[in-house]
Amino acid sequence: MNLPDGAAGVLPSQYLEHAVADGVIDAGEYKIPSANIQPASIDLRLGEVAYRIRCSFLPDSQPVEMKMKDLIVDELDLRRDGAVLETNRPYLVPLLEQLTLPANVRGKANPKSSTGRLDVFTRVITDQSFRFDEIVAGYQGQLFLEIVPLSFTVRVRQGLALNQLRLSVGRSVLTDEEIVQLHEETPILFSSQKPVTDISTAGGLFLGLDLKGDGQGRVGYRAKDNAPLLEMSVTDAFSPGEFWEPVFREEGDRIVLAPEKFYLLLSEEAVRISPEYAAEMTAYDPTSGELRTHYAGFFDPGFGYDTQERFLGSRAALEVRAHDVPFMIEHGQRVCKLTFERMLEAPTVLYGQGIGSSYQNQQDTLGKHFRRVSAGSEPA
Repeated sequence: MNLPDGAAGVLPSQYLEHAVADGVIDAGEYKIPSANIQPASIDLRLGEVAYRIRCSFLPDSQPVEMKMKDLIVDELDLRRDGAVLETNRPYLVPLLEQLTLPANVRGKANPKSSTGRLDVFTRVITDQSFRFDEIVAGYQGQLFLEIVPLSFTVRVRQGLALNQLRLSVGRSVLTDEEIVQLHEETPILFSSQKPVTDISTAGGLFLGLDLKGDGQGRVGYRAKDNAPLLEMSVTDAFSPGEFWEPVFREEGDRIVLAPEKFYLLLSEEAVRISPEYAAEMTAYDPTSGELRTHYAGFFDPGFGYDTQERFLGSRAALEVRAHDVPFMIEHGQRVCKLTFERMLEAPTVLYGQGIGSSYQNQQDTLGKHFRRVSAGSEPA
């Protein structure tokens, strides 16, 4: 992979290309398209079959295929027309890509942003593993994806990419002190197109909610019950109104989340990731309240970044679900945070620059599967 001595950081696109060429990431007869290589990650694609399983699991000391044998309820063919995945049922799919990692290279998987915005819960499982989405240094073997649609019944097909893989070497994560210093030197958080003067950190950089919304007070969307089937392989195709209802703020710039309902909201601040860094939205912290605040996690180098500074940062989409009881959230409330990592070197391509990025400078939370909603209009 041509890694330099003493290398430390997230592997950028040019090193991922080396990894594919050297067989570190391999899909056998299924060639890995160059379009699947992102600035700091590579897309992982569904294989030929999905297994409906009766429960989720971790393999611990066993191979995944051995552990799953007595958990399989049904087998679905993902070739040609694909298969329908029902809500609240777990499925396990062997992925096309396999890994032969060098001893000093580790991996981390996360759902693609469009996957999280559909409330499709996914996580990668590897052989002899006791953690989801974490791939140990030197791992050699197959990758499996657990899929649980939570709000919508979906159709998926072989070759569809629902997750991404990021590879790292050495110490890459920035400390809170390093995040503060980075923001002072090259601002990473903006409000009203101005750098935020007083950022808050605690194991990452906190982001707050935008609950002022647009001119009509719309702050986001809530998933509808009993929506139609959604084909995940097509984009810009579905009417938002069949799947989503708009959410409007209450007086006092707040909303009350209904238990177990799925919401799409926006961050109050805009984030700018310069080419030398990557970020990840961290896992749910139970001390912040009875809610989960995201699924999709990776922020690529170039997110919210424009060399000509025509805009300063892009806001983050927040996928939110309250648990157990109704839960009130208010404008500016801190509900999530970003951790930052150094890149091994700047990628040759950046997010939003000629690679078909869907969410650069986003002003709306709906994913790429839906027809665009103009500002101030209702989902149609």
